[in-house]
Amino acid sequence: MPLGIIAGSGLYEIAGLEILEVKRIDTPYGEPSDSYRIGRLTVTSPPTVTSPPTVTSPPMDYEIIFLPRHGSPHRIPPHRVNYRANIWGFKELGVERIISVSAVGGIGDGLRPGDIVILDQIIDMTGGMRPHTFYDDEVVHVDFTEPYCPEMRKEIISASQRKGIPVVTSGTYVAVNGPRLETAAEIRVFKSLGAHVVGMTGMPEAVLARELEICLLGISVVTNYAAGLSKSKLTTTEVVQTMAETNQRIMNLIVGALPGFFKERTCPCKESLKEARF
Repeated sequence: MPLGIIAGSGLYEIAGLEILEVKRIDTPYGEPSDSYRIGRLTVTSPPTVTSPPTVTSPPMDYEIIFLPRHGSPHRIPPHRVNYRANIWGFKELGVERIISVSAVGGIGDGLRPGDIVILDQIIDMTGGMRPHTFYDDEVVHVDFTEPYCPEMRKEIISASQRKGIPVVTSGTYVAVNGPRLETAAEIRVFKSLGAHVVGMTGMPEAVLARELEICLLGISVVTNYAAGLSKSKLTTTEVVQTMAETNQRIMNLIVGALPGFFKERTCPCKESLKEARF
């Protein structure tokens, strides 16, 4: 099955991805943010030294489907992203695993701009115009104890260790509506609740993937200190700049974990609807 990647501010294309098809999908929930870039990523493993000789593994091709969350060019604000259409489109294309990359503000002690956080929890502060479920006409309660796939988290953390790419191995994402940035008082509240990073797109993206039994991995890049934690004014310029500086590390991390993402799934995500319906 192809691997889905969805990314937002500052990451609008996948380096090295050979685009084979650009596909627009109509869904029961309207149009996704953009066309899906269906492509092939060829990865050559570094040589391994034996005694003798040196052996180089043959190149491996991986099918990747990429979607820019805010469209291309960046035109859709976070509260207007059609999250249901985006996730449904991945499902129609046969995707079983999605990597979600997002830019966030840092709340947790010790987090600095440029840090890569492998998320494990969410606090949802969104609402209003964001539909949070595919099941408006049916009673379905999916288990969301672990909002991110434990299997994918394990693979990406292992890849970070093998490739020597530092990551923060756990973090709680607090999702807000936006599009405005947060107040200093809100950040103090979020910190008291145990949040480490704040962003505007983590929900309902994560729960919609779970409702379709798709595995989701959340990778957040701290692009700035959250409101009140820095004397500087928060700007979108620093978000884009920090993401651009971090993109190569993100891609190296993902490439290192690709073999694990194309194994058969053994995680509970693939059975999310089992015993979830009344």
